[in-house]
Amino acid sequence: MKRIEDVIRRPIINEKSTLLRAAGNQYVFEVDLRANKQEITEAVSTLFGVKVASVNTCVMPGKAKRFGRFIGRSNKWKKAVVTLADGSVIDFFDKADEVESAEA
Repeated sequence: MKRIEDVIRRPIINEKSTLLRAAGNQYVFEVDLRANKQEITEAVSTLFGVKVASVNTCVMPGKAKRFGRFIGRSNKWKKAVVTLADGSVIDFFDKADEVESAEA
């Protein structure tokens, strides 16, 4: 089993994930490529102290990138959409929204 800190790499904060968070109490994370749903559930519930209802995962393919005359590829990565139980909220995202609105 992996360490909990190694399972979740970073939160994904974009327009679609913000809409998911507002409408369905869902949060989006980039996770380790080898992590399974049980490990993701345990990591989110332990790190943020919330109750997880379900986890959906998908592997995002790497894209072809061009560096001058050379063509390379970005790495593939795994995305996890975590649905929280009713009444559970991750305060980390709410504080990030407050900081962004204060800066604007």
